[in-house]
Amino acid sequence: MVPLRDENPIQITPYVTYALIALNFGIFCFELSLSPVQLNQFFQHWAVVPQELTTSFNHLSTAGVEEWATLFTSQFLHGGFLHLGGNMLYLWIFGNNLEEQLGRLHFLLFYLLCGALAVLTQWYFNPLSAVPSLGASGAIAGVMGAYLLRFPKVKILTLLPLGIYITTLRIPALLYLGFWFLQQAFYGVASLEAPATIGMEGGGIAYWAHAGGFLFGAVLGLIFGLLDHSIENPTDSSI
Repeated sequence: MVPLRDENPIQITPYVTYALIALNFGIFCFELSLSPVQLNQFFQHWAVVPQELTTSFNHLSTAGVEEWATLFTSQFLHGGFLHLGGNMLYLWIFGNNLEEQLGRLHFLLFYLLCGALAVLTQWYFNPLSAVPSLGASGAIAGVMGAYLLRFPKVKILTLLPLGIYITTLRIPALLYLGFWFLQQAFYGVASLEAPATIGMEGGGIAYWAHAGGFLFGAVLGLIFGLLDHSIENPTDSSI
């Protein structure tokens, strides 16, 4: 299932969401300019390498602080067109409403915290991996978790391929995002012994980062006062 849009209009221009998308695309364009060797070095330096993060926790130093910074820098790196495109589609659909609800600065802080906590969730399950972990998936999973908390009844227009037949459905966020979370948690349990990265092509998918980001997003949404607003959920409209 592929989300196309949500039936959840906003009253603001979501500048932070737009800036995050532009920054991710800009950095990916820079990645394309690098040779394979340079790209590998770039990922080793700016992505999270769980093994090195574990070492930094055991031996506090300036180098360790630099390694901790990758909890945030890794959120803007992507391993391929599909990885980038899929992440930005979900951010485009769900991010603008969260930005409107939380406010621009709070939304940016929320996004970065969700991404860092998602990476740490994956690190917890595979702390000795030498494979760089990267991508915005964990942060966006947090956005989705908070979105479900705030807008459970909003309909998501979804593309549904059925063999050679393709149709669209309007699915409540509670069902669409709830099913997505359960799927990530199930695959996370099933792949505990498999090396994984956060959505990086060729390296697997970090399902625990997705599930962890989703749960932390819901929790942080409560902490950030997401349910304190008096705005009512938008009414369903027919297509």
